[in-house]
Amino acid sequence: MSDRDYNGVLNALVAGRWESPGDGRPIGIPIENIVTRQTLEGRDAELIGALHGGKSVVVVSDPITHDILGRRIFSALSGGGAGLGKVTEFVWDEPRSSLEGVEFLRQKLAPAEVVIAVGSGTVNDSVKYATYLDGKAFSSFPTSPQTAYTTGTASISSGGVKKSLTAHFPKGVFIDLGVLAASPPRLIRSAFADVICRTTAQVDWLMSHMLFGTPYTPLPYALLAIDEADLIADAQNLLSGDMDSFGRLVRVCSLMGLGSVFVGSSHSGSMAEHSMSHYIDMFCGKAHPGTLHGEQVGVTTLICSALQNLILARDTPPVMAPTVIDEPAMVERYGAAMAPALIAQTRDKAIDKAGAARINEMWAKDWRGFAEPLRKVLLPYETLWDAMTQIGAARTGEELGLSPSFTREMVLHASDVRNRFTMLDVAGHSGLLEPFAQDIYMTERSRAETRRVEQQQ
Repeated sequence: MSDRDYNGVLNALVAGRWESPGDGRPIGIPIENIVTRQTLEGRDAELIGALHGGKSVVVVSDPITHDILGRRIFSALSGGGAGLGKVTEFVWDEPRSSLEGVEFLRQKLAPAEVVIAVGSGTVNDSVKYATYLDGKAFSSFPTSPQTAYTTGTASISSGGVKKSLTAHFPKGVFIDLGVLAASPPRLIRSAFADVICRTTAQVDWLMSHMLFGTPYTPLPYALLAIDEADLIADAQNLLSGDMDSFGRLVRVCSLMGLGSVFVGSSHSGSMAEHSMSHYIDMFCGKAHPGTLHGEQVGVTTLICSALQNLILARDTPPVMAPTVIDEPAMVERYGAAMAPALIAQTRDKAIDKAGAARINEMWAKDWRGFAEPLRKVLLPYETLWDAMTQIGAARTGEELGLSPSFTREMVLHASDVRNRFTMLDVAGHSGLLEPFAQDIYMTERSRAETRRVEQQQ
């Protein structure tokens, strides 16, 4: 089996010698080691020992990731060849990426100095935040392609509201491509769908910077640009067993997660498309289709792309009105317990009469000049749609399992869940969101009816 290194530019980042395209200064990351190989079996103890030698360790997994990789990691580390202290394992039967789940986990991890997270989603985020709170080091062995394992933030629910919380970075990330490539096709499609949001997130973030001076850096996007075009063009090969294609996907996932190194937050890869995904998780309730985060982000990225392409293609600018916060309607929609937090998020980004007038004057003077930098980083909607089609991913709310009415509701109100100003807010403040959401509703109804008829035949 090949021992090819699939890290690419990650090696230069780990070594602190990647040169910034803007000024040539060397750029590094706080992760001390990233290893991406076709297999790491037989090297697990060596890799962990080099980073955490002499420390007591607990290996954390859930029942699924324990069977996939956790058992192997625990066996390798407890064999005595890693130079570690006491090695134990904790298989978390019902992992929860919530503040309550993190507190439970902290108790279980109390005796250990170092934690090894085996998993890519809930286990990784919970370990990351728990060890951050307790000042403990951790390293990660992902089990499926995702972006979370290289981020310095953790996606944790608090009071039913999902938040991206400041945490810390792993000391090491060890990616066994053979393990990840054996993931169910659904997880691979989900990972691809998650990372194509670069274009919509960059448009939203850059626009917020141009309107309000929100801190912005193009560094994460310079890194993603190395692989993005080939990844999208080669989408059909991601499920074929082609290790070059799959290695590229995993590398892009790692780079997407590392955006928080340069930003200090998740802005570079998490804007309106993620607000809509959060809305699904927060408010779909019992009708939630059981979809994965990446599956949701893929669909919401397409929705955001359609809206961004629509607005940025206009010959004349939208006309902005001041923010109207209908607090009684928000209490009715979200409930008395959750509404205050969402009202606060909306107030944080509210535009008063003078603010709306300032934007309208700016756009009236040079709408094309404002829109052009955004158009440059915007991918055509058709490019994303075709790539999602090639890999067989869900592309619409109907394919995701959402009702047309909920999809419409999500488009109309997802901007409530975060204080990040996005194209959803532009559309909402300029009277463009209602007709856009209605068009989606009618299209989704038609798709649902077509599928119903096909199933009856």
